[in-house]
Amino acid sequence: MDLLSHQPRFMKRLAELEAALSDRAAFADARRAAEIGREHARLRETVACFSDYAEALRRARDNEALRSQHQNEPDMLEMIEAEARDLAARREALELELKAAILPPDPHDSRNTILEIRAGTGGDEAALFAADLFRMYLRFAESRGWKIETMDTSPSALGGYKEVVASVQGQDVYRRLRYESGVHRVQRIPATEAGGRIHTSTATVAVLPEAEEVDVDVRPEDLEITVCRASGPGGQGVNTTDSAVQIHHKPSGLIVRCADERSQQKNKAKALRVLRARLLTARREEEAAKASQARRSQIGTGDRSERIRTYNFPQNRVTDHRIGLTLHNLTEFLEGKIEPVLSELARQDLERRLTDQGSENF
Repeated sequence: MDLLSHQPRFMKRLAELEAALSDRAAFADARRAAEIGREHARLRETVACFSDYAEALRRARDNEALRSQHQNEPDMLEMIEAEARDLAARREALELELKAAILPPDPHDSRNTILEIRAGTGGDEAALFAADLFRMYLRFAESRGWKIETMDTSPSALGGYKEVVASVQGQDVYRRLRYESGVHRVQRIPATEAGGRIHTSTATVAVLPEAEEVDVDVRPEDLEITVCRASGPGGQGVNTTDSAVQIHHKPSGLIVRCADERSQQKNKAKALRVLRARLLTARREEEAAKASQARRSQIGTGDRSERIRTYNFPQNRVTDHRIGLTLHNLTEFLEGKIEPVLSELARQDLERRLTDQGSENF
């Protein structure tokens, strides 16, 4: 299939979005305006990709013509063939990107995301590792211009987190972070280990697309809302007002707590956002399970054996077990430089989707 035949459709939609963005009425609904803005930014990149692909094809034709003209000039042929290899690699990368754009998108790809990190096996060391992971995602979000808003934390005695919940806002947040859901394992010598022995601990990460109110019907009569005094560090005001909010969703049994704000109403609003995200994810997993009984939940049980990635400090190594990729730059990785792994996960996922879709469509 000629990939360039899809270009007019994308250019038409981009023009429609640009017209919508120039209309003041579009900004009457802030949420809708944000959705239009995200789609516009994504389509602008896709249209640019079509242009780059057309240019790569043109250069490949020119390169082939030069090859025919210089058959008897070894030095020139070597240069032409080196450029041909570069052009082929570039064309392959652009083709993959365009095929991804042509495939039916996941409607949640452009959503903001609820990120939940919980200490698993390993006690205080697991809580410290959970804090390391949260810091890693903070750094990654900063590098992409995303905003992270902490929604609830449960600190541990040694400065880690038993649990931390945050909202990540920006372009294509869920599309990039969705692969982080699962059990993360760390192998290192804890600061409290006098004998120098390596310990193994885990933390679980869940990445949930934020739900709109229309996505999930949360009825007031299904909620049991309690308020209490927030605990833990946070200054004078946090412990003197009944600002913490806990919501029990009776039909599902889910319990959500938020205590990061001094305002009870703000904590309630945040807790409802987390609840909707969890309900939406539960519904999506239920639908997927009907199609494939073998599908497992995002974060499993937190057991060491259910790992997606290992962070080995003695060897300065990070290994993603799903794709068999090992990098020896753990220090940089924990500073938020996780893009190489995310890109490879996205690439392999795309190849699986293309296989499922059928090569006849391309």
